[in-house]
Amino acid sequence: MAAPAPAPTDFDGSGAWCLSSDVSLRDESFGALAYHHGNRRLVFLKSADLVALVRRLDQFASADEALDSLDDARTRAGCRRALRALADAGIIRGR
Repeated sequence: MAAPAPAPTDFDGSGAWCLSSDVSLRDESFGALAYHHGNRRLVFLKSADLVALVRRLDQFASADEALDSLDDARTRAGCRRALRALADAGIIRGR
């Protein structure tokens, strides 16, 4: 029997977020690989914009503020969905 899926994280864009200290990022041509040393999850970050955003999340008062720093509205929408998934995977965490 398969293990139950973890419960989704309540991603609050108005809160402060950062890259988890348990995560290593490795730059790749498509974006980056994120490896969580605690839960052993490997996650693909599929754009350079997302990688840059995740690396500097801790420089903003909130995830929404970090997203607002992006130029393109479509990029912002995609990155918001990605941040929720990264929170669910434990790649980013609230601070």
